[in-house]
Amino acid sequence: MADEILKIKGLNKKFKVDKQEIPVLQNINLSVEKGEFITIVGHSGCGKSTLLKIIAGLVDYQEGEVVRNGKKVAEPAPDCGMVFQEHRLLPWLKIKDNVGFGIKNLPKAEREELIKSHIELVNLKGFENVYPNQLSGGMSQRAAIARGLVANPSILLLDEPFGALDALTRIQMQKEILRIWKEKKTTMIMVTHDIDEAIYLGERIIVMSARPGEIKFIMKTEASAAKKRGSSDFAYYKKKVYDYFFEDVENVEEYSI
Repeated sequence: MADEILKIKGLNKKFKVDKQEIPVLQNINLSVEKGEFITIVGHSGCGKSTLLKIIAGLVDYQEGEVVRNGKKVAEPAPDCGMVFQEHRLLPWLKIKDNVGFGIKNLPKAEREELIKSHIELVNLKGFENVYPNQLSGGMSQRAAIARGLVANPSILLLDEPFGALDALTRIQMQKEILRIWKEKKTTMIMVTHDIDEAIYLGERIIVMSARPGEIKFIMKTEASAAKKRGSSDFAYYKKKVYDYFFEDVENVEEYSI
C-alpha cells in the first residue's frame, strides 16, 4: 500500500486465565493507509479493544507482527494517541492542563499554543479553566479527544468513545469527530458496537467474528453516500453488516483486506 502507516500480519493473542490460555485474537491481517478512517465492529468480547491496545503498545501479543510508522510496536509512543469510552480526565486538573498533560516537556509558549488550538479544535473555547466535573459527558469527551490529538500523533485510536453518551449527543459527536478528522487528516481507527456509527464514520468497516476474534470481511464505503443516513446506499451497507451478524452469512460478499 502507498503511504502505509500500519501493518498487522498473522497476529494472535491469548490471555492466561487460571493457568489456561484463552484465545482472544486469531490470524489478524490488516493494512491501514495514512489518513484513513477505519471502524471496527463486532460482538462484545471478540477482542476489538484488545486489538486497539496492541496497536497502541499497551498490550503484548504471542505471534505475528504489528508495525506502526515503519517500526515494530513494542511500547506506547507519542505517535499513537488513544481515546477511551470513559474520558479519563484527571479531576484535579483544569481542562487546559488535562489537554496539555502529555506535552509537559515542550517549551511553555509552544505548549500553550498547542493547548489553545486544540481546545478550539474541539469547540471548548471558554472552558479552559473549568474542571472535568463541571462539563457534560459530551464536552468531557471533546476534551479527551483534544488530549489525544495535542501531541500530533500519526494515528488516533478510539475505543467506543461515544458509548456512554445519550443518542442525540452521540450523533453530534460523530459529526464533530468527522470534522476533526477532515481538518487534521489524522489516521483514525475506531471500535464501536453501533453499526450506524461504523458506516457513518468509516471509509472501511472491519467486521469481526465472535471470540477468538478474526476479521471476517472488510467493507469499503463510498464516502459521500455513507454520510447520508437516510439514503438507500446507507441502508445497503447496513444490510450487509446485519446479514453477517443476524441473517444470511453465506450471502455476505467477501472484500479484500
